[in-house]
Amino acid sequence: MILRLSTAFFQTLREAPADAEATSHRLMLRAGLIRQVAGGLYTYLPLGWRIIQKIEAIVREEMDRSGAQEILAPILQPAQLWEETGRIRAYGPELMRLEDRHGRAFVLGPTHEELFTDLVRGVIRSYRQLPITLYQIQDKFRDERRPRFGLLRGREFIMKDAYSFDCDEEGMAASYEAMYQAYVRIFARLGLDTRAVEAQQGAIGGTGGSHEFMAIAPIGEDEIVYCDACDYAANVEKAQGVPSPLPAASSRAETVGQVSLPGVIETGAQAEALGVDRAYVLKTLLYEADGQPIAAILRGDHTLNEAKLAAALGVAEVTPLSEERVRKLLPKATHGYIGPLGLSEQGVGLFVEPDVMALPYAICGSNEEGFLRCGLRPHQAFADARILDLKEVYAGDPCPSCGAPLAAAHGIEVGQVFKLGTKYSAPMGAVYLDEAGQQRPLYMGCYGIGVSRIAAAVVEQSHDEDGIVWPMAVAPAHVHVVIVDMQNEEQRVMGEHLAETLSASGYEVIIDDRQEHAGVKFKDADLLGIPLRMTVGRKAGEGIVELSRRRDRKTVELKVEEIVGIVARLFGENS
Repeated sequence: MILRLSTAFFQTLREAPADAEATSHRLMLRAGLIRQVAGGLYTYLPLGWRIIQKIEAIVREEMDRSGAQEILAPILQPAQLWEETGRIRAYGPELMRLEDRHGRAFVLGPTHEELFTDLVRGVIRSYRQLPITLYQIQDKFRDERRPRFGLLRGREFIMKDAYSFDCDEEGMAASYEAMYQAYVRIFARLGLDTRAVEAQQGAIGGTGGSHEFMAIAPIGEDEIVYCDACDYAANVEKAQGVPSPLPAASSRAETVGQVSLPGVIETGAQAEALGVDRAYVLKTLLYEADGQPIAAILRGDHTLNEAKLAAALGVAEVTPLSEERVRKLLPKATHGYIGPLGLSEQGVGLFVEPDVMALPYAICGSNEEGFLRCGLRPHQAFADARILDLKEVYAGDPCPSCGAPLAAAHGIEVGQVFKLGTKYSAPMGAVYLDEAGQQRPLYMGCYGIGVSRIAAAVVEQSHDEDGIVWPMAVAPAHVHVVIVDMQNEEQRVMGEHLAETLSASGYEVIIDDRQEHAGVKFKDADLLGIPLRMTVGRKAGEGIVELSRRRDRKTVELKVEEIVGIVARLFGENS
């Protein structure tokens, strides 16, 4: 392959749009790889599309190697399928809904569990047809409230999704492990620094467990914690909190009664004013989930992880209870003085973290402005409450596996695997006949990879102040031939010869044969980030070219006849 920039649909930008916040967004726009159509919607230009195709090829190879079979399903799905599982109500506003001319309801697929389950229930009849794993690489659409960071969080994106179908939990676990290992190979081949972490099931659901594959990068919207002393790693939304030390006892917290403390609304300030450890002053946080009011109750020195609460309730998210509903529930209370007493009698569900139950006594809001209540006995007050791990886990907290201090990092989710169990098969009637002729529900797994997001994640991990530094596996070409002066016949002839020779040897070549100044060509070459660059300049008449590696800027002068051999060696080192 030879791509000539003089005739290519290619244009670089000196500056990225002001709203391009992420490094990958800026560089991919400037390098002429993508163009924005609308918020969260992008066109892949020729060089950008080559990158996507290379990522897809690696994904396909490893999916096929795992035994999965490729199909292609429509992005437009009958809403009736989503009604069968109840997700049409639970998924939330990210689900794009529409009707055809006959008034039939459809959704634009953000994911394809229902459609694949429907497909398989129409084909699978016997255990002899199992296990089976199907996959596709296809566009998805999620109506993001705030699309940002370019390809990292768009509304339309390219995704590989796969679904396994097995007879039982043991088979599901085997399919899950096979796909997990396929993902490990995929990300290694792509040159991404990833870490697999325990994760919440989220909107996909299921209760069998899940892992996310995180590309480590500062821009990552997800925070993970991990242990260097063992193999524990988890998204903070899933990270298991360990019991916190019990603080020193306090007679003030133990003595039953109401105390006046007007104008002091923060738990730390309340604890200081009362001369107690902050842990003894409880936080009572009011939310709603599916329209129902709930209260999360934590120690004053802990922070609520809302995702843990939502996951425990089986909802996509929890939202703070409106001021109007708070006033209706607690007409005398104001912010800072809300407490748990009397809430359950008003139909508010109580969710309490274990560390609160470990306190012998505590202080809480009295539900009256300016007053706190001392001497609360958690074991009595919360005897009927649901006890949940609700607290945020931070770097330095003990590892739940070995006790060593945890480290933290930000990551970009590039893949996730789920054990779904019978979450979709049971309500949709996807069954098979076992060896005894008994009808059983299929056990499912779900496995997603963000193909377009991977392209951006690679850029986030591999760039410098001048542009992108592509790994060889996904670069839009292997070699970038720069002809410094197209008016110089020796340079032009040698550049063309180099490009033809390398292409004939199986390498992908971009040749910059534009009538541009040398400085423009060099800046564009750095910006585009092709792994190897050949500069054909003033020594062309002597049969000498300059070879440089984009990764480390190492540059050597070579005789033209040495080029193919050297490129072969460097290609192997960078693959």
